[in-house]
Amino acid sequence: MTLRPLVAALVIALVLPTGAAGSIPPDTAALQFRGFRAGARLAQLDSLLRRQGGRLRCDRAKRDPKVSECRGAVSDTALGPITVWVSAMDSAAGIITLSAAVDSSGLRRWRDDLERRYGRVPVRTQGGQSMLQWVRRGRMLRLTWRHERGGLTASVSLVDGRVLDAWGAQRAAGSP
Repeated sequence: MTLRPLVAALVIALVLPTGAAGSIPPDTAALQFRGFRAGARLAQLDSLLRRQGGRLRCDRAKRDPKVSECRGAVSDTALGPITVWVSAMDSAAGIITLSAAVDSSGLRRWRDDLERRYGRVPVRTQGGQSMLQWVRRGRMLRLTWRHERGGLTASVSLVDGRVLDAWGAQRAAGSP
């Protein structure tokens, strides 16, 4: 083994201006919101909910015992309760949805947080519902909002396509 790669790395580090390394964008493949990320294990999600003052309650799906349907809630000091739904396959979260009644400033905080982390994307509107969506390496995060019953409801959905694809392949192969 030669020392050339190490020497080259040291030379580059010395030549680059201070702070240049800080301009490298962070890895955004692990899309997450408030610590929730699709693909996480149910035990991790339950621990996260407990740290935020909630608890995750799960039931096995009647049609497929490998699927768990889970519900929970956490409190947000500015918004109040945030409802959490999880669909997990073999204890890995394929879909997570967080939903809350928000005002315009609450929606702005959620949107600003996501755009700061993952970049600006165009708003898509269909009917009375608007959304922003980010997709990275088989994962998707979507912020949706709509006016209903005189208020504003916002939700963030996190989907791990790899978990869903693996579950679908098992089902197609005949495994329940």
